[in-house]
Amino acid sequence: MTLNGALDSRLALPLYRQLYQRFRQALDEGRLRPGDRVPAVRALAAELNVARGTVEMAYQQLIAEGFLLPRGPAGTIVSPQWSRPTAPPAAVPSVPTASATHAGGAPLPLQLGLPALDAFPRKLWTRLAARQLRSQGLEGLVYPDARGHAGLRAALATYLGLSRGIACRPEQVFVCAGYRACLDLIVQTLLAPGAACWFEEPGYFIARRVLQDAGLELVPVPVDAAGLDVAAGLARAPTARCALVTPSHQSPLGVSLALPRRLALLDWAGRQNAWIIEDDYDSEYRYQGKPLPALKSLDDGGRVLYTGTFSKVLFPGLRLAYLVVPPAQVAAFSRSADRLHNHAPLLLQGTVASFLEEGHFARHLNRMRTLYRQRRLWLAEALANALGDAARIELQAGGLHLLARLTQGDDRRWAEAAQADGLAVQALSRWYLETPSAQGLLLGFTNVASAAEAVALARRLAQLAP
Repeated sequence: MTLNGALDSRLALPLYRQLYQRFRQALDEGRLRPGDRVPAVRALAAELNVARGTVEMAYQQLIAEGFLLPRGPAGTIVSPQWSRPTAPPAAVPSVPTASATHAGGAPLPLQLGLPALDAFPRKLWTRLAARQLRSQGLEGLVYPDARGHAGLRAALATYLGLSRGIACRPEQVFVCAGYRACLDLIVQTLLAPGAACWFEEPGYFIARRVLQDAGLELVPVPVDAAGLDVAAGLARAPTARCALVTPSHQSPLGVSLALPRRLALLDWAGRQNAWIIEDDYDSEYRYQGKPLPALKSLDDGGRVLYTGTFSKVLFPGLRLAYLVVPPAQVAAFSRSADRLHNHAPLLLQGTVASFLEEGHFARHLNRMRTLYRQRRLWLAEALANALGDAARIELQAGGLHLLARLTQGDDRRWAEAAQADGLAVQALSRWYLETPSAQGLLLGFTNVASAAEAVALARRLAQLAP
């Protein structure tokens, strides 16, 4: 209820009458209900900067007409006997809605890009967050560092050096409000509208939208069993300003970028003074052998911009990602970060820092690797049995989703039917910028909680085949 907006003494209508009408409007619109207590005369007069007599006159008229009921020292309330007049509901104009990639709803079965939400250590996280909140001093009240929480940047530098082979200092690490914010920071700092950018074909559609919205000219470069075809990129756009790649686990095909191609890509970037954006979105989850070192670990020329995210390893509600830039670019990125100010809440950053520093992150990853290996197997076996010859299930070395390559049928029609039935299956063909060269279904397995659930989902999907 809003009653404390300034009254206008320039109007012909007396001030007490203006206040009276304001109460009547609040009553008619249901913002004041029977039994609600109204402000004391002295308090409301001070808030409106009017004489007490003005408020008393308005209250007396409302009391006389039966809208308010005085109760002495207990204050004045809206009369319990008062009821709003019944009137035909006014026609409310329809408001057009736009589809959103993330609308805040509950996750759907087989949804991509989600960790196992049922296995997240919520009690531990709550305890760390509460401790962080209690320990925050003045730094939690002032405008935060646009580059990110100092403790988290230091913890990330240590973690990346040990787990991904990336030698960097905390000054090179920038914390952003999600992966898209990392891309925005890169574009605003280093790239101009119209710049050509190699983009994996097929490739991550959200990154594609961000770069297209920024005005970049995307050059689709095919991906095969060895990852991005660097020779094809050289043939199509040898002078491109940047390349966006997912070398550890290509999105969405799941292949890894072979070492000769990694070296060729770095050589091209060095010769052309181009930038490589490395999206290392789920490299922590590898089920065969050890995790591959990051492309950034081979970057002697300072051409790789490394991005990672906590959405896939902790939970997406964090909206927390990070970017590692070459030393020579720290000042430029610091200026851009200060201008954009796209940081995440300091409380969450501090909690993640504690999660990393105290060893909880490493233990969580180990548990999740074991869990995901089992859940992936459940869904792969169930799909193979249910889909039969209609699809071939590809088990790559890592990742959080499966690709079922279709041997027949239309993947878009199948995915649309599945989505209409409540299954968050995606068509591989929609991840292509140009004419699709393959058909398939992309399915997340991380939240499949049992073998029985996997069988039920696979059978349900099979029944929806076009």
